[in-house]
Formats: sequence, C-alpha cells, structure tokens
Amino acid sequence: MNYFELFKIPVSFDVDLSVLPQTYQQLQRLTHPDKFASGSEQQKLVALQKNAQVNEAYSVLKSPLSRAEYLLSLRGIDLQHEQQTIKDTAFLMQQMEWREELAEIDEQADPLSALSTLELEIQQSVKNDLARLREYLESEQLDANEKAADIIRQLKFLYKMLTEIELKEDSLSDF
Repeated sequence: MNYFELFKIPVSFDVDLSVLPQTYQQLQRLTHPDKFASGSEQQKLVALQKNAQVNEAYSVLKSPLSRAEYLLSLRGIDLQHEQQTIKDTAFLMQQMEWREELAEIDEQADPLSALSTLELEIQQSVKNDLARLREYLESEQLDANEKAADIIRQLKFLYKMLTEIELKEDSLSDF
C-alpha cells in the first residue's frame, strides 16, 4: 500500500493539506503501539511498524518536495540515493551568484536587509519551480518525469540555501 492509498487520497502532487492532519490523527489512533500493549510480541511489532509507516507517510505527504520525490519513486524514478547533479547551466550560474552573495553578506552596509532581499529572490524561485513541478507531474509527456526530477534537484538546493540564509540571519541577529 502506498502512502496515498494509506491516507485514502488521490495519487497527485496536489493534496488537501487540511484533510491530511485529520487522517493522520485517525491512523495514529488505530496503529498506536499502546493500543496493543497487552497483545503478543508479534502484534506489538506489527503495530510499531504500521505506526512508523503512518508517521513516514504523513511526513512525506505534507511536504511538497518529499511528495514530488515520492510520486516519482512510484513511477520508478528514485532520487533518494542518486548522485546525479544539475545539468541546467543557467541555474548553476545563478546558484554560484547566490552563494557568492551569501558569502559576502557581512560586507554589506545593511546585511540583514541584503539577506532579506536574497531570501525573497530565492523564495520566488521556489514558488516558480513548484508551479513548474506541478505541471510536469501532471503531464503525460514522455520526458515529464525527468524534467520533474531536474526541478526536484534544483528545489533541494533552493531549500538548502533558504536554511543557510536562516542560519545567517540568526548569527547576524545575535550581534
């Protein structure tokens, strides 16, 4: 049973995020190991495994990036353990510019403002990439899955960059 079936939702990039927590709570109640405390060791083990699966499914389905990666895995494209890099040279150049900008942020007259501007730019890129990702995941074109995989690779970088910006903001705010 895949995660979408477990949560009784359509296999799609777009999920109703308001329904997900409710279903998660119901599944948690059904599979919680405490419910099987008086059961056999086998029943306890099965409950623990099912509960872990519910937790993993919820974690994957509530995150657009994880959900997209999982959708591709259902289609036979596993990005979890790959070593493939981004081929889009324009994105690679942009990535280098952002990295340089972040590295030199301390030298700006107003580092927090410069950091905020960089963060907004990257958030806009994330928004654009998520829209493109949605299109590819819904597409019937032969190369759509590969294009979606490329966007997922880019989004991984962008989310990592946003985390680094957040850490930089914290360090600048400490002064």
